[in-house]
Parts: sequence; C-alpha cells; structure tokens
Amino acid sequence: MRATVIHAPHDIRVEEVPDAAIQRPEDAVVRVLRACICGSDLWAYRGEAQRQPGQRIGHEFLGVVEETGPAVSGLRAGDLVVAPFMWSDGTCEYCKEGLYTSCDHGGFWGSVGHDGGQGEAVRVPHADGTLVKLPAEAVSDDHLLTGLLALSDVMGTGHHAALGAGVRPGSTVAVVGDGAVGLCGVLAAKRLGAERIIALGRHTVRTDIARLFGATDVVAERGEAAEAAVRELTGGRGAHCVIEAVGTEQSMRTAVNITRDGGAVGYVGVPHGSGTGLDLGVMFDRNITLRGGVAPVRAYIPELLEDVLGGAIDPAPVFDRAVSLDEVPEGYRAMDDRSALKVLIKP
Repeated sequence: MRATVIHAPHDIRVEEVPDAAIQRPEDAVVRVLRACICGSDLWAYRGEAQRQPGQRIGHEFLGVVEETGPAVSGLRAGDLVVAPFMWSDGTCEYCKEGLYTSCDHGGFWGSVGHDGGQGEAVRVPHADGTLVKLPAEAVSDDHLLTGLLALSDVMGTGHHAALGAGVRPGSTVAVVGDGAVGLCGVLAAKRLGAERIIALGRHTVRTDIARLFGATDVVAERGEAAEAAVRELTGGRGAHCVIEAVGTEQSMRTAVNITRDGGAVGYVGVPHGSGTGLDLGVMFDRNITLRGGVAPVRAYIPELLEDVLGGAIDPAPVFDRAVSLDEVPEGYRAMDDRSALKVLIKP
C-alpha cells in the first residue's frame, strides 16, 4: 500500500510500504477514506520534533473496517469508523476514568513500528476500545464526512481546552491561536454557552471562520498590544476563561496576562517553550488556574458526534484545502507557509 513517511526535516514522501495487516487478535484494519495534516505534524516537518528516517506520520483518519481480529467483538467489516489520534484499550484504569491518552496499552499513530493515518490503510490496535462507529449513510455526504473527521483530533482538542478553561454559560472567553484547534476552541466555547468570545488572530481568512464559529470580537495585535486590547474589551479585567492553542512562550504569557483574576487557562498547544511563559507568582497572586494537556478525545467523541450529526456544530470549515495522497508533500508545504489552514487528504 502507499503511505506518507518522513525522512528528514522538510522531506515528506509518499511511498510503497507493507500492507496494513492483522497482527494481534484485538486488531482491525481500516481502509482510509479521509485523513488530514495536523499543525503538530509540522513540528516534525520543521525538524523541531525528532523522527526516525522513514517513520510513518499522520494521526487523524476515518474509514471503513476491512478486517477484524478474532478478539474484536464490537466491529465488523464494512463499518464506517473514526479513530481518535491515539489508540486505547478502553478497559484499563485510566480509560475507565476517561483519560484514554494515558491508557496502559495505548499509543500514537505513526510511532515507530506502527501505521500512520496518512496512508491507504491503518492497522488499529485495540480496535474495540479505539474506534467509534459512524452512520453508514455519512459515507455519501462529503461535507458531513469532513466534519466527522475533525472528531479525530481538533474538535475534541478544542473542547478539551474549553473544559480546562472552565467555559460555562454566560462566561467571557478569549482564544489564543487561530489554527484549527483554536478555531475549534471557539466553536466549543460557543457550544458550552459562552456569552462573549474574543479570538486572537491576525489572518482574516481564519478570523472569518472564528466569527462563523461564534467569536464576537477579534484582536489582531500580538504580545502586550494584544493584552491591552483584550483588557479594553473586558473593562480592564480580562477573560474568565482563556484557551491557549499554540504552545509557545509568547502564547502562554499572553494567555495568563489576559485571564481575569480567579479565571482559568485551558492549554492544549503542544509545548514548545510555553513553560517559560508561566510566572507562578503572578498566577498565585491572581488565583489563576492552569488546566489542560493532551486531549483524551476518545472520551468526547460520542457527545460531539451527536451534535455534528444533528447539525448543532459544524467543524468542517477548518479544512480549507484538499489533496490526494500523492499530493501530501504539497499539503505540508502549504500548511508550513500558512497558505493553508488545515489540509484534508482523500486517499
């Protein structure tokens, strides 16, 4: 089969690799119908996250079950399914607590020795605990299928950030980061009843999506100027709830400085220096809570799926470019130079 591999920074290739195949009784093989490129994939693409030459890449996909191992009981060939960005057994103590990303037997797509999502097919370990069935009729609705793909990562991650920030009906929310996760954070905050949502972003195409998703205000400034703008919009006090969806020192510093006393920051940006943006003395003095981390999206898929199917939320607009599998390297270049927000892959 064909799949995307990374050989070195800025060296993404689509190559022939061994076919996805059942290796353990709990496995399933899924033929990929939709996949995508994540902003976090760019850390490896830029050489800021280590990968072995020839390692698979990609962690967001949905598709059709082709085959199941003898221990798989909840799925059968022909089922349309979406995969969260990590697999999990669904039975360990962490999974029972809803923290699927800490599963005792879990793992990450594209890790050494495992298939990545950006290919023709994927071997799925612990298929019963990992995959979520979708309505079969969704396969013929391209827009719906695209929205459902967002459940594999960005929609659930935005929701996790909103929960970490304590978004509640009537609250004022600020979102730092205008990537797909930040935009889904806006959508999640609106879904949870936020009254005012301030989106921080400089790219009109992206902030237009933020407004579509429910943002009431847009702040285009950065750094201290952004902090001052948010303070002005909030009567000098800041936002009750702040979503941090970037992971850098500046983004975290901005997030803390625009949080209202007694408020909370929900952080989901993959950390790349963000720890240096934290001043615990400031957080202590102002009673600011920090909560977040890698999102256990498997826990959130069922409730978010219901809203996507019912039309209450539609995350599909975060995908602004589609490529074939052979065009994946071009998709990486487009996201790296910010000419694309999030690239959809149609194998």
